[in-house]
Amino acid sequence: MIEVTDEALAKAIQKSEDDGRSVIRVGVTGGGCAGFEYIFKFDESTDSDYIVDYGKIKFAIDPMSKPYIEGSTIAWEQLGLNEQFKIINPKEQSACGCGVSIQFDENKIR
Repeated sequence: MIEVTDEALAKAIQKSEDDGRSVIRVGVTGGGCAGFEYIFKFDESTDSDYIVDYGKIKFAIDPMSKPYIEGSTIAWEQLGLNEQFKIINPKEQSACGCGVSIQFDENKIR
């Protein structure tokens, strides 16, 4: 479903311990200049979520987002002083200049 790099997993667990929650919601929502934006936040899971369980941390993906997120890798990116989680998704077609808004190749969405 999704992969998480070792470094991203360690950071997610560390941030989970700081936040007190062990579920990170990963998904997409409409918006931005390219059409979609990623969701990546601590949240609670629901019965309809697809759960990817890594032990101390779980990733919840809602049914609408699942076709867009499948096959992605969550990595930890460090550029200079900036650090953040990054979703590497082979279904992305393009991203806007700010890097927040993305567009998908609809031929790769199932």
